[in-house]
Amino acid sequence: MLAVRQSLTALGGGRAADGARQRRRPLMMLESVFLKLDPEIESALATNKPVVALESTVIAHGLPRPQNLETAQRLEQIVREESVTPATIAVLNGNLRIGLDKTQLQHLANGDDIKKISTRDLAVAAARGWDGATTVAATMWIAHRAGIKVFATGGIGGVHRGSLPDVSADLPEIGRTPMIVVCSGAKIVLDFAATREWLETYGVTVIGYQCDEMPAFYSTRSGSSIDVRCDSAHEVVQIFRAQTELETLTALLVTVPVPTQAEVPREFLDEILDECLRDAQMSKISGRDLTPFLLGRMAERSEGATLRANVALLENNARVAAQIARALNSL
Repeated sequence: MLAVRQSLTALGGGRAADGARQRRRPLMMLESVFLKLDPEIESALATNKPVVALESTVIAHGLPRPQNLETAQRLEQIVREESVTPATIAVLNGNLRIGLDKTQLQHLANGDDIKKISTRDLAVAAARGWDGATTVAATMWIAHRAGIKVFATGGIGGVHRGSLPDVSADLPEIGRTPMIVVCSGAKIVLDFAATREWLETYGVTVIGYQCDEMPAFYSTRSGSSIDVRCDSAHEVVQIFRAQTELETLTALLVTVPVPTQAEVPREFLDEILDECLRDAQMSKISGRDLTPFLLGRMAERSEGATLRANVALLENNARVAAQIARALNSL
């Protein structure tokens, strides 16, 4: 924590409002006994080369074996093809790892006791030496503290269906972490309208990337609005630069439609989702186990169509994120 105090002191102080803003700025290359950067990532950040963060929950909990490992490797390859360095993030033996080697990726994909780590779990995971895959929220928290500005994922968490207020930790993290998050909207199993309303209420700008409405994960159309359309990485970077200067201190959410050849018709999705929700209720599955259960059941009921869509959008989002990171680095 000494490095944190030194960083804040170096920034100056004076007025309380200025101090609050300074405390929320990214602590570049934060030194910590728990934060471990792969040498390639550390070198890229030190020399101002573009880096894209990738989450690991999709590896351990989001996709079946062996497709989980194949997809993780493919995502890193796609980012490299754009001349950008991929930084897959996870918790291994209590260390917050930024950048994984081949053996570590294989362990995440094939391990039997890989925990699902959100921001609330980070301190416990570090103290107890857990192995865990990081959610959108935890990945953002870690990436931001290393100075990574662009993050690619599949779908964000959001407001869950049902009468009780059940909000994913992804949303508050998006509402307080100033970085670019590239996704295909919220996961289809969530209350999409409520999630969109939450983003509006908490001041998160939603960009439609080459689209005029917010995509709905496996489908290109949701019926929900965007705040602005961008047709290029350069346009996204312009908005992020302005947002940074204005110190709005929220993420910039870039929503990218699933490739049309992999899209699953919304009517079909609604039908099988209703069946899967009934299965979950009968099996008394809820909380953090609900989303992976529903996505797995939907893949079965759709005969793999939703799984193919998931992989396609992950790959496409990684490519778009890498292009944005490169454009950001060039300015």
